[in-house]
Amino acid sequence: MASMIDPIGNHQVRGEDCSEVLSEKEAIVQELESILNSAFFRTTRRAKQFLTYVVQYKLDGNHEPLKERIIGADLFQRPASYSTGDDAVVRVQAGDVRRRLEQYYHAVPNHKVVRIELPLGSYTPEFIWSHADVPQENAPEIQASPNSPANAPTLVAQIDRRVTLRRVMAGIVVAMLLLLSMAFWAVDRYRVTAPKSALEQFWSPAFGTSEPILICLAKPAVFRPNAELYRMHAHPGQFNTESERLEQSPPLRPNDKLEWRDMVEFPEYGVASGDAYAAVQLSNMLVRTGKATQLRIGDNYSFEDLRNFPAIVVGGFNNRWAMRITSSLHFTFAEENGAQMIREQGPTGRTWRVKWVPKGSGTVASEDYGLVSRLIDSKTGQFVVCVAGITADGTQAVSEFVSNPDYLKKALQNAPPNWGQKNLQIVVRTTVTDSVAGPPQVVALYAW
Repeated sequence: MASMIDPIGNHQVRGEDCSEVLSEKEAIVQELESILNSAFFRTTRRAKQFLTYVVQYKLDGNHEPLKERIIGADLFQRPASYSTGDDAVVRVQAGDVRRRLEQYYHAVPNHKVVRIELPLGSYTPEFIWSHADVPQENAPEIQASPNSPANAPTLVAQIDRRVTLRRVMAGIVVAMLLLLSMAFWAVDRYRVTAPKSALEQFWSPAFGTSEPILICLAKPAVFRPNAELYRMHAHPGQFNTESERLEQSPPLRPNDKLEWRDMVEFPEYGVASGDAYAAVQLSNMLVRTGKATQLRIGDNYSFEDLRNFPAIVVGGFNNRWAMRITSSLHFTFAEENGAQMIREQGPTGRTWRVKWVPKGSGTVASEDYGLVSRLIDSKTGQFVVCVAGITADGTQAVSEFVSNPDYLKKALQNAPPNWGQKNLQIVVRTTVTDSVAGPPQVVALYAW
C-alpha cells in the first residue's frame, strides 16, 4: 500500500474479492494505486502527480475547495501571485486527468468498490461508492416490532418492493451507461478514422500533449538617445515629454558626433514587428483549435523550458535559440560579407537572399524568404517549430503559411505520404509591396 496517504477511516467496506475488509480511506488508496498503475496513467508523470495531489488533499480532511492558484504553485512551481488567466497549465492538466479517468473506468470492470471522479468545474475529487459496499450503519432502516407476527407479511412485501425497485433502477442506469459508452465510442472512432487536414497533421505532435505550447520571441538589446541629446538639438518647446521623444528622432546632421554616453539601453523595448505579427497569428490559430499557449519573450524562457514544453520559436538571425536549433539542419540561416540568407547545406547548395530596391534615400525589400523547421524530435527533446524570415516580411509570410490550412494543403501535396511522422523544412518566398508581405509560395521542401 502506498505510503504517501495515511489510510485511517471510520467505516469498513469489502474489497473486490469479498474477503478483505478495508476502511474507506484504504479502499480509496487501493483504487488510486490501481488507477496510477493502469495503462492510462502509467506513462504520464504530470497526470499521476495531479491526481495523487488532489486525492491526498481530500483524504487529509480539507473541506475548502481546491483553488487553481494553489495547485499551480504547489505542483507546477508557479509564483504564488501568478496570473491564472494567462497561464492555463492547471486547467489543461485537470482536463487531461478527467479524460484519462473516463477512459480508465470505461475499460475496467464495473464492480469497483469506489470510483474516483474529478467533476467539471472543480479540482476537488469525489468518491462514488458502489451500492453493495455502502457501510451498513448508513443503510435505511425498516421499523417493525419483533413481537408483532402480524406485521411479517407487510415487512416482506416492503423488502420485495425495495429490491425490485433497486433492480429496475440499476437496469435503467446500466442501459444509460451503455448508450453513453456507445456514443463516446462512436465519437472517438470518428475522430480516429476521419481524415485529418494538413493543418491538423502539421501540428498534431503539439495537440497530442496536455502541455501548453510556448510561443517564444527574441528581444535584442535596444539603445536610444538620452533626453539630454534630444534637448541639445531641439527647438524651444520640442521633445519635452517622453511621448514626443518616442515618436520622433532628434534632428541630428550627418556630421554630428555622438559619444557612447549619449545612448541609453531600454530593456522594455525590442520585439521585432514581424515577430509580433507572427505571435498574434499563431496564437489565434492555436486558440481556435483549443490548444493553450504561453507567450515568452527574451530572457523569460530558457533551454529548460524548451525541454519541458512543445514550442514555437519565432525569429531567425535575432533569435539565438532558433539559430542553435537549425544550425545543423538541411536548410539553415547564414551570413556572408554582411549579407544574410537561407542556405541549403552542401557544396552545391542553393541560397535565397532578400531582393532590395531603392526607395527615397535608402532601400526596401521587394522579395523576402522565410524558413519553417518542424522538428518532432529536436535538440530539446520536444516538438519544436521554428518560424523565421530573413527580414520581418519573411517572418510574417511564414507565420501565415503555417497557420493557414489551404497553404499547407497545397504545399504538402508532393511531400512523402507519411510526412506527418517526419521532420520537415520548408522555404517560402513572398513578394513585398509597400512593406506588406504577399501570399507565401513554397520554393523548397525537405523531409527526413
